Amino acid sequence: MKTYSFENLQVWKESRQLVALVYDTQKLFPATEKFGLGSQLRRAVISVPSNLVEGNYRTSTKEQLHFIEMAFGSLMEVYCQLILAYDLKFISLEQFEECKLKIDSVRKLLNGLRFQKLSLLPKTS
Repeated sequence: MKTYSFENLQVWKESRQLVALVYDTQKLFPATEKFGLGSQLRRAVISVPSNLVEGNYRTSTKEQLHFIEMAFGSLMEVYCQLILAYDLKFISLEQFEECKLKIDSVRKLLNGLRFQKLSLLPKTS
């Protein structure tokens, strides 16, 4: 079976784990939030690995960086939404902290990938 290059990216693997964790956590939200914060959170977390894949297949480093930055923005959106979910008492502190640990892991890997791509850009004087 063919393996695509993005499947070897640790950041993509970790972001998939984050998707599963957030989906499990979001199931605890009240039914009234099915189309509110819960829906927004699901869209944002799905955007992280999706942007990584899309950027992986762009030919220019600048375009690749753009999609890495989009993934980072979505990751921070997820973090904000989880803070709000905690503030609204939809999730416990323990659930929030578990998600935050995974977000921190993905964030570090995204930063590493970003700096790797930045090093490939031509130096300007």
